[in-house]
Amino acid sequence: MRRPKKYEAGEATQYISRRAALRKLQLSLNDFRRLCILKGVYPREPKHRRRAQKGSSEIKVLYHTKDIRFLLHESIVWTLRDYKIFAKKSNRDRAIKDFRNLKRRLALFPEIKLDHIVKERYPTFIDALKDLDDCLTLLFLFSTFPSLHLIPREQSNLCRRLTIEFLHYVIASKSLRKVFISIKGYYFQAEIKGQKVTWIVPHYYPFKPQSRQEVDFKVMSIFVEFYTIMLGFTNFRLFHGLNLAYPPQFPSSVLQDSEESLKDEASFVSDRIAALNFELLRTDKVQEDEEELDIDMELLEQDGDSKRIIKMKQEAQEVSRLRTLFKGLKFFINREVPREPLVILIRSFGGKVSWDSSVFAGSAYDESDETITHQIVDRPSLATQYISRDYVQPQWLFDCVNQRQLLPTNKYFLGEKLPPHLSPFVDSKRDTYIPPEEKALLDPSLIETHAQSDDDSEDEAEKEEEETVDQELLDAQLQLAYQQETAEYKKYGGPDGVNEDEEDPEEDDEEDDDDDEEEEEEVDEKTKRLQQEKQKMSVQSGKVHKVNKRQVHKAEVDEHRLQARMVKPRHRNLFRKLIREKQTKEKEEWLLRKKRRTIEAGEKEARKTAKREARKEAAAAAAKASKLGK
Repeated sequence: MRRPKKYEAGEATQYISRRAALRKLQLSLNDFRRLCILKGVYPREPKHRRRAQKGSSEIKVLYHTKDIRFLLHESIVWTLRDYKIFAKKSNRDRAIKDFRNLKRRLALFPEIKLDHIVKERYPTFIDALKDLDDCLTLLFLFSTFPSLHLIPREQSNLCRRLTIEFLHYVIASKSLRKVFISIKGYYFQAEIKGQKVTWIVPHYYPFKPQSRQEVDFKVMSIFVEFYTIMLGFTNFRLFHGLNLAYPPQFPSSVLQDSEESLKDEASFVSDRIAALNFELLRTDKVQEDEEELDIDMELLEQDGDSKRIIKMKQEAQEVSRLRTLFKGLKFFINREVPREPLVILIRSFGGKVSWDSSVFAGSAYDESDETITHQIVDRPSLATQYISRDYVQPQWLFDCVNQRQLLPTNKYFLGEKLPPHLSPFVDSKRDTYIPPEEKALLDPSLIETHAQSDDDSEDEAEKEEEETVDQELLDAQLQLAYQQETAEYKKYGGPDGVNEDEEDPEEDDEEDDDDDEEEEEEVDEKTKRLQQEKQKMSVQSGKVHKVNKRQVHKAEVDEHRLQARMVKPRHRNLFRKLIREKQTKEKEEWLLRKKRRTIEAGEKEARKTAKREARKEAAAAAAKASKLGK
């Protein structure tokens, strides 16, 4: 039996460096990177890097050897090699000016087909839905890009069309569940076939060119190339599941890229939003307004009234109410409000929406329509207002969806200070800092107390100021009375403030007390026991227990040291990591509480100064009125 040599087995044979992989596949670095992105092959981190690199101490990019063997049998490798042959031959034809041969070669340009890779990476439809988050986020980003060197106009147009098709499915299926506004953009979460899909729609800003060191558009465009094929397959399956015609047919005036629309960015964006405000063509004759059948709860009665079944019933009822949250309501969006996220929201929950037809295309009705129930405005005031509708700020729509009910509009009127916009994507039972507004939402009993806390604190502050003034006056009066009494005692009484003539009767009283004490000693033991039991049962005043913080901290440190000693040596790094994470969480919570206290203190001080100024103005006005009256 031959003795195995070093690095012929184990981790050394499981990993291969990138240079060796390029040599084995006979590809350039750019082609290898493109192939790995399309096939889903990524670098790996070995457990023992020195062994995996066959004793080398330098840091290399390593891949699994089985992944590289897997790439050897891929048909795309031959297409990438055909690209090299095509480039060499076409360059030769240009050099010798053989344009006839060059035209023939351009017609036979090798194209990469990715259909088989999508089916290979996602064997089932649910697998594709699970990996849809990054796909949608990247395609929504690329749909807003202009034509660049590495991003052709055809690619951004394809991204725009695919994302609009997906949004139409979300609107038709009413599968939207959560929304949130952040600095990055608008977060949306939909529930499709039992899978939660979350994506970001970026804010609309004019495009700003980025340097290559910051953003590598070439790598991103390779991801987009794969994701467009994947989303096309997904949209086809989703549309046919709802009996909708695919590809959807839009009006001739919408999504038709002409020279004018490509030059004017505003009209390019307005076409995209107008496409969301049209009904889609169905393959069956069922009306879209027809409500879905209620969930048959009798199938779930086999387990009885278990907690899981009750929770499922409640969730199903909340979702059914959420799907028709804006049904019967008509909205009008003012020109200063971003329309795309609001159109998605309103149409996903059964509402109707429109905007100014003189500015943007695709409006359904004018502002003068008397049946409009809500107008979305983002300015402090309006010149003309209608009595028949509510004028609210855009945050009202997002908060209604997240709380799954129509909220009162008085907190969202024009010019009102908006309540905090809470994220629905955080866990309500987390161990970190929870804002008081979120606590009030979780516990309805805290809503009134939290709403009245500011007023109560202001009233308490005013009362404290008045009480301090009254207390100072009372202390001065008591001090004066005490001085007078001590002077009288020294003048007419003894050193203890008692006359000497009155001392004899007190001595007699003391003798009587001694006799009473002797009689009490003769009481039976039973009565003593009863008295002792009564004393035990009596209510006594509580004593304040002052906690020594130093002792508590010392006890915690000792306990932590004892825990660290009990940890096994192989688990000490994990223990330290857990303790470090715990400390960072505590520090973040402390910083957030401190930030909240400083903000509340500043707001409280501002309200106090405003009230004082108002009182001064009222007093000055009253004094002026009295002078005029005289």
